[in-house]
This record gives sequence, C-alpha cells and structure tokens, in this order.
Amino acid sequence: MFNIREHRTLRRLDLPLTLAVIGILIIGLITIASATHVNTPSDDRYWYLQRQGMFAVGGLIWAFMITNFFDYRALKNWGSKIYIFNLIMLLAVMFFGHAALGAQRWIQIGPISIQPSEFSKVIMIIALATLLESRIGHLSKWREVIPVALFVLVPFLLVAKQPDLGTGLVFLAIFLGMIFVAGISLKILGIVFGAFLAMLPIIWQFLHDYQKMRIMVFIDPNVDPLGSGYHIIQSKIAIGSGMLFGKGLFGGTQSQLNFLPENHTDFIFAVVGEEFGFIGAAFLLCLYLIVLWRGVKIARECKDVFGMLLASGITSMLAFHLLVNVGMTMGVMPVTGIPLPLMSYGVSSLLTNVTCLGLLMNIHMKQQSLHF
Repeated sequence: MFNIREHRTLRRLDLPLTLAVIGILIIGLITIASATHVNTPSDDRYWYLQRQGMFAVGGLIWAFMITNFFDYRALKNWGSKIYIFNLIMLLAVMFFGHAALGAQRWIQIGPISIQPSEFSKVIMIIALATLLESRIGHLSKWREVIPVALFVLVPFLLVAKQPDLGTGLVFLAIFLGMIFVAGISLKILGIVFGAFLAMLPIIWQFLHDYQKMRIMVFIDPNVDPLGSGYHIIQSKIAIGSGMLFGKGLFGGTQSQLNFLPENHTDFIFAVVGEEFGFIGAAFLLCLYLIVLWRGVKIARECKDVFGMLLASGITSMLAFHLLVNVGMTMGVMPVTGIPLPLMSYGVSSLLTNVTCLGLLMNIHMKQQSLHF
C-alpha cells in the first residue's frame, strides 16, 4: 500500500486545501492557548497548547504520509473488517470504558484518553463507501435502501447508548450525504424525512432529561439560565461583545474570567468571536469554506466510485460539524457537544480529522496522477 517513490507526486498536492488546514490548525492552537492559560497553574500554563501542538504536528506528519505514500483504493478490501472492528471497539466502551461528564465514551490507554466514537466516523465513511460502491444507481427501492440503513443503524445505536447523540447525528449526516451521492430515490428520501418528523413525539420520550433540556434551552435559554442555558447565554455574550475587530488575543472577558464553559473544546468558536471579532471569525469560516469547496470539487472530479464516495462522506462529516458547532455557539442550533474540526482541543477528534483530510488529499493526488 505504501510506495516511497511516490514522493514525486508532491507537486500535485492540493495547495488551497493544505494551506487552509494549516491555517485552521494555527488559529486553533493560538485560541486554545488564550482560552486555557489563565485557568491552569502557572507551571503548566500552556499545557493544553503544548499537548495539542504536539499532536497537531504529529497529525500533519500522519496526514502527509497518508497523502503521499498510500493508495486509498486499498481500503476497498478492508471495509467489512474495519466495520466489525468498529463494533467491537464501541462494545468495549460499554464494558471497559470510563465515564466523564455523565457519559461513558472513553477508553484509557496509558496517559491518553481515547474516544472510540470519534474514530468510528472515519471507519463508518470507509465501510459505507465499500458497501455503496456496488449499489450506485440501485437505491430506488426499499429493499435496496433498508440494508444500507441497518448497516449504519447498529453503530448509531451503540454510540447513542453511551450516550453520545452528537456523534450519532454525525453518522446520520454521513449516511445522508453518501446515499444522496450514490443516487437514492428522492421519493424514498422524502418519505423517510416525513416519517422522521411524524415520529418526533415518540423520539422525545426516549431522550434523556438533559437532552430534552438542551432542546428547551435552544428554544429559550432563559428557561434554565444558570443551568443548561448558561453555556448558550455566555457564548452569545462572548461573540456579541467581540463586535467587528474583537477584544484582542488574551483580552476576552467571558473566556479569560471563566464565564464561558468549555471554552477550549465545544465553545472555542465563541473565543474566536470575542477576541478576534467578526473579521477574525469570518476569516476562520472562509478557511473552512475552502476545505469544503475542495472536498466537493475532489468528489465531483473523482474518476472512480469508491473515491467519490469517500470524498463525499468526509465532506459531509466536516460540513455537519461546522454547521452544528458554529450554530450551537451562536444559539441557532441545540448544544450537542460536537467539536469544531481542527480547532477544538482533543486528541481523538484531531487525529480523526487529519486522517480524513489526508485521505481527501490522497484521492486528489491519485486522480491527478491519472492525467500524467
């Protein structure tokens, strides 16, 4: 699968995508440093920055290796195997994982806490691409769609059990994006969407109390201003107070005075809005739009079905993360705990995203090689 001689293909690197990814990583590290340096002991003031920076550099090296010395087409032979491994990994969390913040999502490996549900995203994209490759143009009947839906439903239920509804929703976004590209009947898609809306009252009964509260505070944060609504209220204050140019690096009051919870993870975009203002937040979103634009372009120009499906799944995942996380910080989406790709602190999320982006760049380079 690896070929050292392929270093010559560096000239075919997707430069806009590469520069956008590096730019997001740099902004993320700066923002993490600002968000955490006040609330940690002086000797470890930049511990979060150092740890995230170490894995960011390692992640870039890993993405570089995937991009240049790997052939994504080799993954076709591993779809079913890694799908089974994914199920085993998620089951292991149920029996051997440790709990934090009211959820059992992590497995401790030495000094590092791994969140398997994060890695499940890239596994799901690869496995689903393998399954759908032979079904392109054959998703117009229920008997053709239902097996694919069940394929995604099993890991979705295992993740929702943790509970991690946010990651479960990412699975659904990946599923919808990939089956749309695979040519699912729009009539079936419309019926499924209508059935989902009709079942919302039933789904509500199965939600945990904290999940119901998150939806209620999404509608009106003042329902619980010192509890579940506190995150949204403080986040909106932070973003609004940044105005056009922001308060400057290390100058955000909501973040620096610890009013904004989870300011280095789920609500890191609020720190960007407060300290860099509308201009800084808009610049960051432009970098993300470049990543999504390149993802769509790579998928459209891909000459083989498997690569097209991989690129579509990766782009769908990144788009959903961006939409939900940014919307959540601005109060236009419910709080779900979905991190901002390449920005939010977290080893599992970071490695998952750089792996996906490495695959996206690899697809681009392999397609470019066909023209030489």
